[in-house]
Amino acid sequence: MKLAIPVNKNNEVDGHFGHCEMYTVVTLNDKNEIIDTDTITSPKGCGCKSDIAKMLAAQGVANMLVGGIGTGAMNKLNEAGIEVVRGCSGNVEELAVNFASGKIADNGSNCEHHHHHEHHNGECEHL
Repeated sequence: MKLAIPVNKNNEVDGHFGHCEMYTVVTLNDKNEIIDTDTITSPKGCGCKSDIAKMLAAQGVANMLVGGIGTGAMNKLNEAGIEVVRGCSGNVEELAVNFASGKIADNGSNCEHHHHHEHHNGECEHL
């Protein structure tokens, strides 16, 4: 299983897909053990306008575990064959193992696309 997670420099899930500094790509074996990680620098600009979805799909990424994400970026990922799981947080390695073990589910909440975002308590609020 190969999945990607938008992260900050503390190796934790970034609160918003489109604003992250980088992505960690995690490969797990059939025992849900991490066998490889790779870091990809986030392209400049909004996640829905970058080519990150195609880049990740070409590497075999099947799932994107995100904190918050806008509808446009989510659609791009889905079009590239990547399933998005929203509402994720915390340490990347723990999150990856928990997801592979079936302990993480999508929270069903999208951020709406606006030019300025603020996140409070996991909820997406817009100015």
